[in-house]
Amino acid sequence: MSSEVQDQLSTGRTPDLDGTGFRIALACGRFNDVITDRLLKGARGKLAELGVADGDVTEVWAPGAFELPLVAKALAESGKHDAVITLGAVIRGGTPHFEYVAGECAAGVLRVGLDTGVPVVFGVLTVDTVAQAKERSVDGPGNKGAESAETAVEMASILRAIR
Repeated sequence: MSSEVQDQLSTGRTPDLDGTGFRIALACGRFNDVITDRLLKGARGKLAELGVADGDVTEVWAPGAFELPLVAKALAESGKHDAVITLGAVIRGGTPHFEYVAGECAAGVLRVGLDTGVPVVFGVLTVDTVAQAKERSVDGPGNKGAESAETAVEMASILRAIR
């Protein structure tokens, strides 16, 4: 690894991100799609801002958050993507369903990244209320879809530099 790359990786500062040439997949959960659509808009906007060409972005929809790890795994294993972003919303209700879905989705997304070596970003909101979901999917700063896009480009950049 060159000293320039080593210097870039060893600072605590947020790097200047450039997504030019990266291929990014978006795995979206259809359940709570009003929120997912807002996250998707934020992610696509941030990817474009970072230089990721629209033609280099693949969008796939799954029934819900629980199914996202399997979709993310298929996308990561395809060899066509430098990173995968999962987007969706799990909103707490009056049953333990929330814990099962949110926890298994998070664990599955983590496992896919570790198993495949492809960055898989957890952009799934796990919130108590619809109001909290709306707050985290606003247009502009604070949109977790946009933040997930930044993370995906940064992780793809880091792994490219290391490899």
